[in-house]
Amino acid sequence: MSRKRLQHGDQNGPPTVRTVAALAGVSIASASRVLNGLGASAETERKVREAAASVGYVPNAVARSLQARRTDMLALAVEDIGNPVYVAMMRAIEEVAARAGYRLQVHATGADPAGEVELIDGLARRYVDGLVISPIRVTAAHLTALARVPTPVVVVGSLPDDAPTGARPVDNVRADSHTGVALAVAHLVAGGRRRIAFVNGPLDTVPGAARHAGYLAALAANGLIADPALIETGDFHHAAGREATRRLLDRERPDAILCANDLIAVGALHALLAAGKRVPEDVALVGMDDTDLAEMSFPQLSSVSLGSAERGRIAAELLLRRLAEPTRPAQRVTVAPELKIRASSAHAIAAVPAPRIGETP
Repeated sequence: MSRKRLQHGDQNGPPTVRTVAALAGVSIASASRVLNGLGASAETERKVREAAASVGYVPNAVARSLQARRTDMLALAVEDIGNPVYVAMMRAIEEVAARAGYRLQVHATGADPAGEVELIDGLARRYVDGLVISPIRVTAAHLTALARVPTPVVVVGSLPDDAPTGARPVDNVRADSHTGVALAVAHLVAGGRRRIAFVNGPLDTVPGAARHAGYLAALAANGLIADPALIETGDFHHAAGREATRRLLDRERPDAILCANDLIAVGALHALLAAGKRVPEDVALVGMDDTDLAEMSFPQLSSVSLGSAERGRIAAELLLRRLAEPTRPAQRVTVAPELKIRASSAHAIAAVPAPRIGETP
């Protein structure tokens, strides 16, 4: 086929994927993957992009949608779209989605399991092509809905190893809270802290349960005995962190506080300063998630990064892969944590990364 013929497309119509593939010297499948943002080798991508530009190829979104039953929309469902963790995740997902030609819908679920299940079941109406969901509570109803879902879904957060599987595999991206907590506790112990308190969110949530278990395991690994009086449970928000820390200080004198997220840690910082405590001289403070809040606080907060943006990026890429390969085996990816040491615990000597304790949450 001549270049002139290629430039006018098949049968003198607009240039098609077949036109681009022939000019680039690649298969139609390879050209389609590149043009839909699903990735290929650098050389293949270069050839396809150059061929598409040379013939003026423009994707026909309407025809593609009707033929493939596509909406060119993806969805993200999280507990609270104001939480900095989910903001970072959303930005990463949106960037990957946009490169592939998708727009992103965002849903705030308020951590309501019934609403999340309804959202998953609603995928049968094909209002989006795929969903990334991050439930903080995973119920039997969630698992049942995921097992029958007709549309690709990626779960950010832990799923049970024995979760039922349906005809469409569900990919999973996880944080490693156990190791993250171990890093924080080892860091505090290396700085001479021994009365390490823990301010957590609800224990019936995936992160709350995982971080509580990680805290107990990390104390034991460092030769410390867990004291129930040093543990406070509230919610994952600033005000709850402040009140939980106030209750803790009314009865105990910790020399360090580990918080289950940065919102709690900012609340804890306010409670410590209101009680006349110096941070880190009197009480060292470490949060989790390493959000923008950690660097915006004064003193700046040490925090365990659980890779919020990285989890979002991986989730989006897995969703695009699932759209391209619907029957491939389910994939589970765990993102490694990293301790970021700042002024709130900087006097403590950074420890060698603690060994992985228990199973990945």
